[in-house]
Amino acid sequence: MSVKVVATNRKAKHDYDILDTYEAGIVLRGSEIKSIRAGNISLKEAYVNIEDGREAWLISAHVAPYDHASQFNHDPNRPRKLLLHGSEIRRLWDEVRQKGVTIIPLRVYLKNGMAKVEIAMAKGKKLYDKRAAIAKRDAEREIERQLRQRGY
Repeated sequence: MSVKVVATNRKAKHDYDILDTYEAGIVLRGSEIKSIRAGNISLKEAYVNIEDGREAWLISAHVAPYDHASQFNHDPNRPRKLLLHGSEIRRLWDEVRQKGVTIIPLRVYLKNGMAKVEIAMAKGKKLYDKRAAIAKRDAEREIERQLRQRGY
């Protein structure tokens, strides 16, 4: 099973506490998959919307137009349907109705030639949580640096 990561949402783990992750397929048009294989996708502003507890949609993911598609190119910011099991969609729907819980894409990858997106239920971090995480990371870096200098 070959997996090639095409795009990641690098700010997601900084801005959110990840509660649970899911793998979903994406419904794409011909020029979209070619553009994704070339790595021309951005998840920066993207999120997942659940409609009526039945369908999941990837919103605001920017897939750049494919250069060689000419007149048959796609709309770069169109909503894209996500392929999930009904039980997974219902579980996500139940969690999203709670205050502060959202669904965000973490990464897009190619698995056996198919485009997949890893989505996560997440709860937004407060500013003081972000500061604490940065301070902890800096302290761990400093400890590692000191250990390396002393030869441990």
